[in-house]
Amino acid sequence: MLYLQVFYEFFKIGLFAIGGGPATIPFLMELSEKSSWYTMEELTNMIAISESTPGPVGLNMATYVGFTTLGMAGGIVSTLGLVLPSIVIIILIAKFLINFQENQYVKWVFSGIRPAVTALILSAVIGICRVSLFTPDAAGVMTPAIGSIAICIMAFFLMFVKPIKKLHPAVFILSAAVLGVVFRL
Repeated sequence: MLYLQVFYEFFKIGLFAIGGGPATIPFLMELSEKSSWYTMEELTNMIAISESTPGPVGLNMATYVGFTTLGMAGGIVSTLGLVLPSIVIIILIAKFLINFQENQYVKWVFSGIRPAVTALILSAVIGICRVSLFTPDAAGVMTPAIGSIAICIMAFFLMFVKPIKKLHPAVFILSAAVLGVVFRL
């Protein structure tokens, strides 16, 4: 029964997370709140790992959640649940969109979807920042994690320095990982 629930939850995510991996994050945040499969802190770790490993972020996270919840079979079930809607939709769209791609109504639909996807991704960014840049103290009050905030600000501004801007994104990820280990942020 749990396999069916995992499949169903990731099928819904795959069906409605238009915009790729980052668009799955708000859905995964909601799933974290309504299930005991993982915590918000584990979700931020999943995102960090998924962003720094090859492959689509949403797919990596679905596989990880399924695997940690139900083992190898759970990883397969959650992955299939996530990708099945896309496969079906792509087949249908490929068959019909060719005839309608210049249709003004279709253009309007896509114009409406873009801002919604942007809002979903922005929501995910805010949620991840809240978990990554603030830590609860003994009383449960969220206090700023100064080291994490410093790394975030430094990485942001370094991305605008011309010689550094040309570096591969992996350099930023590895540098932040080393700083996190060295300073135990």
